[in-house]
Amino acid sequence: MSKTGDLASLVKDTIDKATEFSRDTVHSDGHWCGELKSNATITSEYVFLRYAFGLDLTVDGPSYARWLLSEQNPDGSWGLAPEIPGDVSTTTEAYLALKILGEDVRSAPMQRARRFVLQAGGVAAVRVFTRIFLATFGLFPWTAVPQLPVELILLPSSLPINIFRLASWARGTIAPLLLICHHQPVYPLPNGQSANNDYLDELWKDSMNKNVPYGKSLWTLAADFDMAGLAFTLVDKFLYQLGGLRSVPFMRAYARRKCVEWILDRQEASGDWGGIFPPMHASMYALLLEGYRLDDEPVRLGFEALERFAWQDEQGKRIQACVSPVWDTALMTVGLCDAMSPDKEHLDRAVNWIRRRQIFDLHGDWRVYRPNLVPGGFSFEYDNTWYPDVDDTAAIILAQIKQDPTSVSSFSVVQATNWILGMQNPDGGWAAFDVENDRLFLNKIPFSDMDSLCDTSCADITGRILEAFGLLMRTPDKSNTVVHLYPQLRLACHRAIGYLASTQESNGSWFGRWGCNYIYGTSHVLCGLAYFIDEDKRAQRMVDHSKEWLKSIHNLDGGWGESLLTYKDPSMRIKGHKSTATQTAWALMALLAYLPHTDEAIEQGIRYLVGSMEIVGRKTGEWTEEMSTGTETDKLDAGTWTNKLYTGTGFPNHFYLGYVYYAHYFPMMALGRYVRKASAQG
Repeated sequence: MSKTGDLASLVKDTIDKATEFSRDTVHSDGHWCGELKSNATITSEYVFLRYAFGLDLTVDGPSYARWLLSEQNPDGSWGLAPEIPGDVSTTTEAYLALKILGEDVRSAPMQRARRFVLQAGGVAAVRVFTRIFLATFGLFPWTAVPQLPVELILLPSSLPINIFRLASWARGTIAPLLLICHHQPVYPLPNGQSANNDYLDELWKDSMNKNVPYGKSLWTLAADFDMAGLAFTLVDKFLYQLGGLRSVPFMRAYARRKCVEWILDRQEASGDWGGIFPPMHASMYALLLEGYRLDDEPVRLGFEALERFAWQDEQGKRIQACVSPVWDTALMTVGLCDAMSPDKEHLDRAVNWIRRRQIFDLHGDWRVYRPNLVPGGFSFEYDNTWYPDVDDTAAIILAQIKQDPTSVSSFSVVQATNWILGMQNPDGGWAAFDVENDRLFLNKIPFSDMDSLCDTSCADITGRILEAFGLLMRTPDKSNTVVHLYPQLRLACHRAIGYLASTQESNGSWFGRWGCNYIYGTSHVLCGLAYFIDEDKRAQRMVDHSKEWLKSIHNLDGGWGESLLTYKDPSMRIKGHKSTATQTAWALMALLAYLPHTDEAIEQGIRYLVGSMEIVGRKTGEWTEEMSTGTETDKLDAGTWTNKLYTGTGFPNHFYLGYVYYAHYFPMMALGRYVRKASAQG
């Protein structure tokens, strides 16, 4: 057999094993949801919340502690992701959580953590949000926290600064933080309750001087010509002199009521807020500080929702920052369709499960600036009707059309398409949750030390939408239901290509906002541009440059890999970083859109994926003729890929995500597209 023929056989066998793994891991109702990993702060902050309000930690405490200790780096630190150097804020929060849970400060792990924190500057060096959590226990003075007047909730959406100008994840968290910072609570620790508690003094370099500045000085900002930072810092100092506007009691009481209303309005029937941990966690503090009791329904449901974010195994118990069932199910469906899975029943059930979650509610913060746009988007999580996600919605259009081409004219696809069209930004690109959310000067606000207050257009989402719209327009619509949208779609795609042309890096790549990093951004853009390569000269120029860049970072082992540290240093060398199945699949899908399957880089990448699959066991239960060649001994092994490195991004340089299923469905897509291309090219 020729080498090419041998590779085709290996690929088919690999796809069969991967398909078997997908069957083995599907939930009984037809959806998938893998663990969404993040750093130690999420679990630590949940421990703080439960301890602050006297909730039981005796049952789960040892399991939380076991997981936290398992995540500690050899140097004593906890980092933002497995490959990232230790972080002083993350380490401080993990240390405090472990101490609350009863870990002896004289133990080796705690001593290593202490040394790391002190070498990194001590508690004085932690970020603003960590300061706030420490202040709730009297471990940091509230005077060393930026002013967050609750009256912010009253500013109308027509003003250049108001809560709706903040990104969805930021406004959902800041709204309850306004109440927390109004009350400035101090909860007791095992050593008692004090506004200047010494419980964490061993992590301070100078425990006698805790009122340390939280931002640059006015002189430094002026010298740097940072006018926005200077203005916000002056306002912060003015508010501090006014006691954070507490001297206007009538206005303060009204603003507090409005803030509570805002929080309660956005709580889902399930208890969730925005489907993500930070606003859920902060809202629990806010409501309890405003007089709600633990057994009041909003609080009770909120804690139940937080517990649903828990993941527990032999490593211990931890809390996820979010759950990803809709995202995982959509992308698993695309993977199975690309791999030409014969299991129609599983695919039908998956798509039906997703369709039932399309959001047609006439609420959602996106409606503030698009009040006349008809809803039709999808969210990332189980329960999140307020914040549908443009990226999810595009992925679901792809999943539906790939699973059943006739769905191109379905009500679900048409409504989702219309909603995405209405969410396009003036620059031609798309953001994740919001529209025209690009007031970057807001990142200069003193409490923003993560540069994450805006939700701007990004190349990766724009590329996925081009792919979805391109597939939609290429798929025959026998009923002519969506033909009337073609002029709008073509105009939107023309503008999107212009946006991508303006954001391509000089080396030919694109920045990846929601995945690591330039490989992710470049892959999604190239997969989208492939549908427009013959009709737009700009696309051809961009693609030629980009393909060469992808080939230039190809590793000797046949795969591709990129460090999360390229977010911090874009000039960092990518070639030579440890290959991952996920990033290899992204690169392969981009190249397969333009090059023959016999291209050397593609063949090497495919061999890397085939060779790195891990066998995880045999399927149990009933076996059908479709799954077998006919005998009991012919049952297929299940196979998948594992990746300890994180390839998902929450906030570049500040928060990263490890999607467990990324290392499964993206390789399935790449292998399936390789087989399709090999078949088409004979």
